[in-house]
Amino acid sequence: MGSYKITLAYDGTDFVGWQRQTSGVSIQGLLEDVLARLDQRQVNVAGAGRTDAGVHALGQVASFSLERSIGCDALVRSLNSTLPESVRVVTADVVPDAFHARFGASRKTYRYRIWNAPVLSPFERAFAWHVFDSLDRHAMTAAASLIEGRHDFAAFKAASGTTRSTEREVFSSSITAGSEGPHDRCREGLEARQPALISYEISGDGFLRHMVRNIAGTLVEIGRGHRPIEWMREVLAGRDRTLAGPTAPSHGLVLVAVEYHDSLLAGGR
Repeated sequence: MGSYKITLAYDGTDFVGWQRQTSGVSIQGLLEDVLARLDQRQVNVAGAGRTDAGVHALGQVASFSLERSIGCDALVRSLNSTLPESVRVVTADVVPDAFHARFGASRKTYRYRIWNAPVLSPFERAFAWHVFDSLDRHAMTAAASLIEGRHDFAAFKAASGTTRSTEREVFSSSITAGSEGPHDRCREGLEARQPALISYEISGDGFLRHMVRNIAGTLVEIGRGHRPIEWMREVLAGRDRTLAGPTAPSHGLVLVAVEYHDSLLAGGR
């Protein structure tokens, strides 16, 4: 018997999210079904982040135990030979039996992608929020930095969220802009004055449901000039979801990476 940690990348467009549900296809459900056939028994898979429907991942982490012995490379090949092409296992590692992908995570990083141009590139339609109004990126950058540190993020939780504690620590919160390829020129005119892609990246010790999408929606309101930079601080202090901006669409969000302390990973057989 062995315990494993795998890192996954997936296009979340066609899935109901990470978590298995009564209807629809989930990433967790796909993995558990494949592993059940591999191990000839029910296998419970824990994910580091419960990404919602339409949310993507570059570095989702999952953990589980198997009765049979299988090498990590063979496990990656076996899973990828059965999973749909929109879901890929990137790496697999043996970990201590006590390792848990969700509860052991020390740092998570998300990226929210915004396509800020009159015309949306067809290559980005499933991976970025199309905002055609001109955005003040300097104002968004200044506002993003105001949420760094430990705060109560109740104003950015899901409206139906029932999390007991809404306090989290944000290690970094920043805006970047730049081209990601030739399709970045799919805009009004061939010569663009500024890159169309705006990426909001945030790292923290944990996140409330919809927290990143609600922060992204608030930043866009500031970028549009509808609100001043200091509004971000006021929303945070108000602890009221109705004070913040709209929830940004799910398809712009990517779970980039999940990190763990080395002590949790040491000692895997």
